[in-house]
Amino acid sequence: MKLIVGLGNPGRIYARSRHNIGNAIVRALAREYGATLKKEPGIACLSGKCKIGGQNIVLALPLTFMNLSGLAVSAMAKKYKPEGSGLASSSQSHKIELNNLLVVCDDLDLEFGRLKIKWSGSSGGHRGIKSIVDSVKSNAFCRLRIGIGRPSLDLDAAEYVLSSFAKKEKIQLIEITQRALDCCNAWVVKGVNAAMNIFNGAEKKEGVNYVE
Repeated sequence: MKLIVGLGNPGRIYARSRHNIGNAIVRALAREYGATLKKEPGIACLSGKCKIGGQNIVLALPLTFMNLSGLAVSAMAKKYKPEGSGLASSSQSHKIELNNLLVVCDDLDLEFGRLKIKWSGSSGGHRGIKSIVDSVKSNAFCRLRIGIGRPSLDLDAAEYVLSSFAKKEKIQLIEITQRALDCCNAWVVKGVNAAMNIFNGAEKKEGVNYVE
């Protein structure tokens, strides 16, 4: 079993904000693979199950605010048992091994539309990632960062991440979302190293088979 989590803030006011692009990507995954997202009993998140490349996947969207994302992620990791082999989690209380966890989130330090998937590392100042690291007591999980770029000098970063995408950016989001879906698929089917080789460049590589 693999767990893919999309980070964001709850409520309509934040739904289309830059900070919620991780949430939007996982909602798109649910549509793509036919998962119905429902309230998870006893856990502050929406979740749904699907298959990607023949593998069982749980999609999850925390219903907490960003800085408390780890509460939902930790609870989901404890609930679902792993399938198959893999690296053991450093926290034995978690049933989903942390190498089977992918967190999708926004990133101020990446240019708009650029993808970066990696295994482990620091939070990079992202409060949602920090909350997950604190809750699962490990940074040994995968994260897919979606670049939202930095604001102009006259706009505060906190305001910027909670603002909506510009009209031109919304048009580009269609292609960005598809690449992010392909990256999640590659992570499931081919593993994180293959996904890194394909998607961590500045632009989409022509002639590459993204999905299987």
